[in-house]
Amino acid sequence: MEIFSSIFYLIIVIGLLVLIHEFGHFITARLTGMRTDIFSVGMGNRILGFNKKTGFSFSALPKDFDGEGCTDYRLSLFPIGGYVKISGMIDESMDANYATSEPQPYEFRSKKTWEKTLTISGGVIMNLLLAYFVFSFLIFSSGESVITTTTVGYVKGKSLASQIGFQPGDKILKVNHKKVENWQDFLEKLALSDIGKSKSIEVIRNNQTTLLYADGKAVIKALADREYFGLSHNNDLLRIFSVMPGFPASHAGIIAGDSIIALNEKSIYSNYQFIDILRENKDKETVLELTRNGKPIKVKIKVNQEGKIGISFDHKPYAVKEFSIAESFVGGWHQTIKSVDLFFSTIGQIFKGNITFRQSFGGPVMIANLARENANLGVANFLNFLAMLSLSLAIINILPFPALDGGHLIIIFIEAIIRRELPVKVKVAIQQAGMVLLLILMAYIIYNDFTRFKLF
Repeated sequence: MEIFSSIFYLIIVIGLLVLIHEFGHFITARLTGMRTDIFSVGMGNRILGFNKKTGFSFSALPKDFDGEGCTDYRLSLFPIGGYVKISGMIDESMDANYATSEPQPYEFRSKKTWEKTLTISGGVIMNLLLAYFVFSFLIFSSGESVITTTTVGYVKGKSLASQIGFQPGDKILKVNHKKVENWQDFLEKLALSDIGKSKSIEVIRNNQTTLLYADGKAVIKALADREYFGLSHNNDLLRIFSVMPGFPASHAGIIAGDSIIALNEKSIYSNYQFIDILRENKDKETVLELTRNGKPIKVKIKVNQEGKIGISFDHKPYAVKEFSIAESFVGGWHQTIKSVDLFFSTIGQIFKGNITFRQSFGGPVMIANLARENANLGVANFLNFLAMLSLSLAIINILPFPALDGGHLIIIFIEAIIRRELPVKVKVAIQQAGMVLLLILMAYIIYNDFTRFKLF
């Protein structure tokens, strides 16, 4: 069932992002007086659509159909991608029939440089705005959950955190001589600030200051491989929030409100540690030590074959900071800037050789899996994923590459400088070359997707 769920979320994510992107081109073209002959969600043959001349219809329109300024809003065969066909412009359709006639006032080629620039940039602007407003909405609706502790609760053996030298009970004070305010602040300073650079970490251990060092390349590799650092904060009290009916915990008599102390005589300091020990004891009987209403109790419980017992935790010590509408918009702006900076920092690490292109970029298979995973984690996670993907789409599209929006902008600027239109044959050749290169790149990315997820 996971594959169908992944495909479903892929279509939703890509469909929405393409719709937003193409609407940006559409609305800016219409505002600057250009004709938009087609607004298509999906690529390839027309399945159904609507325009003011013929109304609603199925299948393709006649080859000689002239909308005379009426846009054909259509759904096309392949649900990945979409486009807006603007009259008098070389685009995905490669339509150059207009070249033999004089420029018309409603055509792209007859417009001023600023009007062309706005129209080509419209899709990118809309994707940026989508990300910004989603970030702002999430900040306003959910606030900011802060893990107030900076004390290490658990360090997994043979993990990156273990290699750095962390130990349970370490209180993290500074990263690169900058004070750490909370757990999120620590992770951001360790992994995202000055990405790729090695970090010094100051901790208090047994009432003494100890200095640790994190290899920047190792941190980058762990991020690229989506690996858990093997480090989690001290939850103070692992209080059980809910118990799932039919699971081992329910059968053992565990109830919401119980707090976990130890498992198989190992003291438990974090939910990550607890999960790791459960996975090590799949399909085995274990002894769980709890407190209930302040009294210690012991229960025998058999872990299922998936390494689960069917409980969820009341994650402490979280503090939620709420924001006003104005503060949320400011926070959304800062989040957008940070995300753009992270994108370009990641590109920089590829050129430096610290991470590979394969690790950093994914195609439809990876997007589908991430969309499903984030959707399963809740609406907020899914929206955040959507915003990050929209931001990535905006940045990639504005790159000065043939067939992308950035490539079209380069042509517009060249024509503005030389004060004449480039020959149509040249623009068609540039568009065709760009499309071929993009198809080759996409084929490579999809191949990486299939091999990464071991689909063949």
